[in-house]
Amino acid sequence: MALSASELQVGDSHCEVIVDGLTRTQLVMYAGASGDYNPLHTDDRYTTEVAGYPSVFAHGMLTMGMSGKVVTDYVGDGRITKYGVRFKSQVWPGDTLTTTVAVTAIDEIDGVAHGDFSVTTVNQDGVEVISGYAAARLDP
Repeated sequence: MALSASELQVGDSHCEVIVDGLTRTQLVMYAGASGDYNPLHTDDRYTTEVAGYPSVFAHGMLTMGMSGKVVTDYVGDGRITKYGVRFKSQVWPGDTLTTTVAVTAIDEIDGVAHGDFSVTTVNQDGVEVISGYAAARLDP
């Protein structure tokens, strides 16, 4: 069911845990699904010994996609008209991530209700890993 403009106010928000204890297996599965086999995301030995990171870390697009699902869960399928994020911090195996979508504006464009939203994803320590925005068509 789509979100209705008449039921919303600026400042309303929706929050979901998008992953509880991200696993290395999930990273490898995403590499297979996306075709992005960068060893920084799948090969612990390469990542630690060659690149100097403490371990493999999540693809940014994996985190973006999981965060985007929260927007879709909130506004309804097929409603998003814009979505963009800024990657702010790495996501590591074991991280638990929570996404919050907040209403920043409600407008009418060409007779159709639209909402603007901020999108923020944080890890279990409250560190922001993604900040972004979304826009979506709303029911009246």
